[in-house]
Amino acid sequence: MERCIFCKIAAKNDPKTQILYEDNEFVVFKDIKPAATHHYLVITKVHIKDPKQLNGGHIDLVEKMVAVGYRILEDKHADVQNSRFGFHWPPFTSVQHLHLHAISPTTEMGFIGKGIFSPNSFWFVTVCHLLILVCNGI
Repeated sequence: MERCIFCKIAAKNDPKTQILYEDNEFVVFKDIKPAATHHYLVITKVHIKDPKQLNGGHIDLVEKMVAVGYRILEDKHADVQNSRFGFHWPPFTSVQHLHLHAISPTTEMGFIGKGIFSPNSFWFVTVCHLLILVCNGI
């Protein structure tokens, strides 16, 4: 997708973004408006519009995204026990490209961050909640 900033980042065509991790499927970089000291985005290299596009065949993909998120938090010496993982739920997505938020420590999040990343709200879902939705055909 030519106009998608996350596709540009995944293709290494955005010089402003420092890629912290990359493999065959994913790229990780720091969120430009972090809610805590450690706030990273795990994105797919393949353009998937948003979590609503996922189905039962994507469970492995989501689980791999989470594993990468944990890995980056551990590599950055973040408190994995005090972390939050999740996805913004459409229409509340600022970038229409599937991305997992990995945030730590949650105790550092301010009032706005706690609202924006409120688990299982209308605008943000945890990984567990997403997998339940995906398994039930969203």
